[in-house]
Amino acid sequence: MLNDCGIAVRNNHNHLKSVADNFPLEVYFLRDDDIPQYVEDRVAQIGIVGENVLLEKDKAVEVVEQLGFGKCRLSIAIRKNESYNDVQFLQGKKIATSYPLLTKKFLKENGIDAEIHEISGSVELAPSIGLAEAVCDLVSSGSTLFMNGLQEVQTILKSQAVLIRSKELEREEENLLRQLLFRIRAVRKAKNNKYVLLNAPNEALAKIISLLPGMKSPTVLPLAESGWSSVHSVLSEDEFWEKIEALKDAGAQGILVVPIEKMIM
Repeated sequence: MLNDCGIAVRNNHNHLKSVADNFPLEVYFLRDDDIPQYVEDRVAQIGIVGENVLLEKDKAVEVVEQLGFGKCRLSIAIRKNESYNDVQFLQGKKIATSYPLLTKKFLKENGIDAEIHEISGSVELAPSIGLAEAVCDLVSSGSTLFMNGLQEVQTILKSQAVLIRSKELEREEENLLRQLLFRIRAVRKAKNNKYVLLNAPNEALAKIISLLPGMKSPTVLPLAESGWSSVHSVLSEDEFWEKIEALKDAGAQGILVVPIEKMIM
């Protein structure tokens, strides 16, 4: 993400620190568990960490921006041969987790009295070795749970990478953070949109333009062939395929789709 923002950071796995070549940024490569504490203590002014770690560590820092990558979920899982109707299934059970704070909070909110076993890794093995009857662990695809004879039954938190900051920044640090955020938002906006060029018969322009709001409104340019125009616009990734089908049905031809490198609003 930083490289996409035009900030050259070398991620050499043999070093824990890197200095950007063209932006006043020094990057520490740390264990994710340590990042909230480093930012709270102002060893680092800002940090990038998963929401799951941030909420579990409960440090005095501020979330600046959700970054849209590293998406996962913190979920309850039980043995595949068991039936789960609702959260009452967990009453009186033993739950293994690396996230005791978030697990306790979830249980308390639902009025469940369960025994939590905190372990630092390989949580999914706990039921098979008799340590626990359920686990609360991070899930991405769910394949690890499946391979260990477990099924995901309850999501308690959806997580992604976030940019966090110290609550006490000097004026120059605030200015640098604003510059960095400007770049991050431009890159993220570009990744979520596509630049579209198409040819349209003039009699269909009104219909086609109604389907293409663009950043403000589509750009329309006359073609050399009489009765035809070229239409340029931007489409959101979330609605891309539905819009493309509608444009074809409305008479659009020669549709070109181009990735956007940066998008400044």
